[in-house]
Amino acid sequence: MTTAMDAQKLFSGTVAPEGADILDEAKLTAWMEANVEGFQGPLTQSKFAGGQSNPTYRIASPSGNYVLRRKPFGPLLPSAHAVDREYKVQAGLHKMGFPVARQYGLCTDESVVGSWFYVMDMVDGHTIWDGSMPGSTPENRRATYFAMIDTLAALHGVDVAAAGLSDFGKPGNYFGRQVDRWTKQYRLSETETMDEMERLIAWLPATLPEQTRTSVVHGDYRIDNMIWASDRPQVRAVLDWELSTLGDPLADFTYVAMAWVTENGGRSGVADLDRKALGIPELEEVVERYCAATGRDSVPDMNWYFAYNFFRLAGIMQGIKKRVIDGTASSAHAKEMSERVLPLAQRAWEFARKAGA
Repeated sequence: MTTAMDAQKLFSGTVAPEGADILDEAKLTAWMEANVEGFQGPLTQSKFAGGQSNPTYRIASPSGNYVLRRKPFGPLLPSAHAVDREYKVQAGLHKMGFPVARQYGLCTDESVVGSWFYVMDMVDGHTIWDGSMPGSTPENRRATYFAMIDTLAALHGVDVAAAGLSDFGKPGNYFGRQVDRWTKQYRLSETETMDEMERLIAWLPATLPEQTRTSVVHGDYRIDNMIWASDRPQVRAVLDWELSTLGDPLADFTYVAMAWVTENGGRSGVADLDRKALGIPELEEVVERYCAATGRDSVPDMNWYFAYNFFRLAGIMQGIKKRVIDGTASSAHAKEMSERVLPLAQRAWEFARKAGA
């Protein structure tokens, strides 16, 4: 039996907020009237379903639809849930013509809805959840994958100073800082000793690749983190800037390239698909496309970067595993994800060995 709320969730991806999640509509309306150009009330609110770390709302009004992202309520880690950073990077990139949602305003006054939040335009289009793109054509798949790579190259070509993002992160030693960060995160949530993780923790910092360029780095760039035009293979907006900073652009490129060494399983991987029949370009073609667009002769051997990326994913999953063991993440999905730590660590070590470990 499908309830009205289930139907709303099925058809729009939103649910009615409940309890503490309900925003004060009078205060929010007043703030939007003062800060959002062209806004006209009254507004109605619904909350996007799913596990975003920053709760996300759809705000509907006679003047159009908007997206509001806020920090979770309650005590937070100092650097976590930095909606001000998400707002800043998207505002800077939008000014440069990069495809992100238009940003309307950041509110640091907690008396409005109970936490910091920002409001941006709601971009029309669709999300590609499955890298095999069921129901598409070979020509459209190929053009879509190349559009994803061209958009990434455009991000890495943005003039950081002109975008007002010179202070958005430390420019050098990106991978050194990342390896240190994810090692610390892993140690904080460690529940057992895994030989592969111990080897990686020793090997990665001892073999860091040289950083030759600095750009805005998205941190989670993949085909399902963008809104696509409904009628053509064009990126209308890149989403989910929570991990963005200044760093080595090869971090983003090798992360999106992970799709070619990851099985599909209904997600973004393409390793086990008949890519030729589907029209999905090979990794060599993607490398060539990215290099041509960014003025590179080539990219370094990607095995080190794949080892690092799988290591990072293992660290993230270990955090979920610890919460499952502690009883603070009880869903079946969380338990299933927690069981992926060792396979991810083993995969990371396979690539480390290919890179000469």
